[in-house]
Amino acid sequence: MNKKLVITFFLFAVFGVFCSGCDVNPVSGEQRLMLLSPEQDIEIGSKYAPEIEKQMGGRINDPQLQSYINRIGQRLAAVSHKPYMKFSFVALNDKQTNAFALPGGYIFITKGMLSKLSTEAQLAGILGHEITHVVARHSSAAMSREIGISILLSAASATTNTPAGAETVANMTRQIIGMGYSRRDEVEADTTGMDYMYKAGYDPYGMVETMEILQSLNSGGQIEFFSTHPIPENRRQYLLERINRNYRNLSNLKKGRSEYETSVLKRLR
Repeated sequence: MNKKLVITFFLFAVFGVFCSGCDVNPVSGEQRLMLLSPEQDIEIGSKYAPEIEKQMGGRINDPQLQSYINRIGQRLAAVSHKPYMKFSFVALNDKQTNAFALPGGYIFITKGMLSKLSTEAQLAGILGHEITHVVARHSSAAMSREIGISILLSAASATTNTPAGAETVANMTRQIIGMGYSRRDEVEADTTGMDYMYKAGYDPYGMVETMEILQSLNSGGQIEFFSTHPIPENRRQYLLERINRNYRNLSNLKKGRSEYETSVLKRLR
């Protein structure tokens, strides 16, 4: 057998091994190596979500506020690339300015973040961004890359009824909260999240406004959202360009200033 043929067979064999752990990003259409299955996404998310709530002050004790946040999140999820997926949206009683997602559809936003926003469209921008991280499986890829699949799964299966198991889950949760994404993932979450906003009837300028709010807050130092969501210098610019290029008839889209004031800001005071 000649050398070129041997190399060809070897490459097919390697590709076959890789493709056993491949999936397709529904947002970009690109095939990629993904070693966590969708079932494992749900397992990991359901295991760590309660611990995240515990470490970040628990849920805000206001059923009406929680229902409002969830209603907006579900409205966005319904127009996402995976409308059949089950999502959970929870507001946490934590003063940090942050929002983040777990694999399997678990999305969190803090009291600190909610208090900085002023419209429903701005909130939709944050939630649309996090929904994209879940739908495109950025969260799964980042966790497997930064923490390691075997460690994640072994910790997820550890019992919290023992001190060692509880400590393992707690330590792993802290790593998950501080987990970051690649710049490419962030751009995809911005642009696709904005598409979800527009499809759900929200003014896409809400996302631009959110970035301006966060950047102004960050002028005096690093806020938590930017530690896990690195901001490209041209972020505002490419969002504005996308609005001008892709969206029409913005006048009737929802901003929701009075609704946000009543449903969130007044209830946080």
